[in-house]
This record gives sequence, C-alpha cells and structure tokens, in this order.
Amino acid sequence: MVHFPLIFGLGGWEILIIVFVILLLFGGAKIPELMKGLGKGVKSFKEGLKDDEKDNASKKEENNVKADRK
Repeated sequence: MVHFPLIFGLGGWEILIIVFVILLLFGGAKIPELMKGLGKGVKSFKEGLKDDEKDNASKKEENNVKADRK
C-alpha cells in the first residue's frame, strides 16, 4: 500500500487526529467562529500587503521624479 503525504508531510490519519483534537478542545459550536476570525485575519494580512506594495510603488515613483529633476 502506498501512502501519499497530504499537507506538510502529514498523512490522512494524522490529519484526522488533529481535527478530532480540535473538536474536543473547542467543540463544534466554536469552530465556525474560529474560522471566521481566521478568515478576517488573513483578509487583513492581504490588505496590509497590498498597502505596502502601493507604498513601495509610490516611493519608487517619487524617487524617479526626483532623479529626473536632477
């Protein structure tokens, strides 16, 4: 029988055990709230990255304008 690693080298049984432990610790009612919070965190992280990219682009543009003036 061939075993294929799924995520980070974890197999199917390991993932099932992790999910079971999470269910025991937090309960079924808290999981949607946790996922919602995780989703908001990821969204704000992505927005922060986009803002940083915009800031870097505007700084590059300012530097190019200053170099052209010289």
